[in-house]
Amino acid sequence: MPTNTTIYIGMHDGVCAVSSDDGGKSWRQGPVTELAHAAARLTASPLNPQQAYLAAYEAGVYRTDDGGSTWRHLDTYPSPYAHSVLAHTEERDTIYVGSEPATVFRSADGGATWDEFAGFRAVPEASDWGFHSPTRDSHVRDLRFAPNDAACLYAGIEVGGMVRSDDGGSSWKQLPGLNDDIHCVHLSGANPQRVYVATARAPYRSDDSGNHWEQINAGLDRRYTLHIAASPDDADVVLVTVSENARRLNPQFYRSTDAGKTWTLVDGLGEGENPEDMVVAFDWDPSEPNTVYAGTDGGSLFSSADRGATWQKLPVQLPTVAVGALAVSSD
Repeated sequence: MPTNTTIYIGMHDGVCAVSSDDGGKSWRQGPVTELAHAAARLTASPLNPQQAYLAAYEAGVYRTDDGGSTWRHLDTYPSPYAHSVLAHTEERDTIYVGSEPATVFRSADGGATWDEFAGFRAVPEASDWGFHSPTRDSHVRDLRFAPNDAACLYAGIEVGGMVRSDDGGSSWKQLPGLNDDIHCVHLSGANPQRVYVATARAPYRSDDSGNHWEQINAGLDRRYTLHIAASPDDADVVLVTVSENARRLNPQFYRSTDAGKTWTLVDGLGEGENPEDMVVAFDWDPSEPNTVYAGTDGGSLFSSADRGATWQKLPVQLPTVAVGALAVSSD
């Protein structure tokens, strides 16, 4: 039976869903819900393929219960900032949101009520967290679970480094040894102790749950790393998008099959007439590990059926530009 796949897409001024019920042979684009601010992160519920959550920077948190056709603003969220969002892997209505100043909120009822993790700001190193702009503060850029343990949470702070909780968020520990300007965190179910992190300096890898780190930029022509993600069933296969600086100058997309020891430049993404069209977000299909989807700064969507080696543009024309966040759900 063909897989039902939904790609939730967050853009600079809206959010929508693109779906297929025939294993990716054809695609349907749903309506776009306008946003007051750009999409930051999306998370699809692993327990309900019709449910997803969106963190939209200064526009708060949104939720869909109908596969992306409509999105509801969760006005009970207690902060004006939402930089990252994570759906629980075992509890259907539990979500986590990373905020600014850097802290984490949790809701156990789908966003009706919220609690703040007081232990997050209690990390001794928290006094050193900050941001490049004097008018803004540090924020939780990404949130991830350990694949084998929902009590183990990772939070990447921009700018502040990596912190980890081993007790479901009650207490947190700083994880030194890598650049503190964190952009993305990813773990593969194939190796729950391996953690990949994208930073402003380079991508990093840890093979012991973040206790020690190794810089994995040998062979990369750019240092500024925006996004990183490994295959769900092979933690050695990893994709990364890099550029020269925060303005995303001269972007490049790379693939590794040896956990970042060596990298191969990937062609075939972005618009041929615009080499500056950067791959901003990508996500693996949870039901088909050979398949991965990517969105670009120019508003294009691509798919790969061979773990990121080759790519094809999806027959979808988004009504706006700049894919900023992406999450894939399969039924």
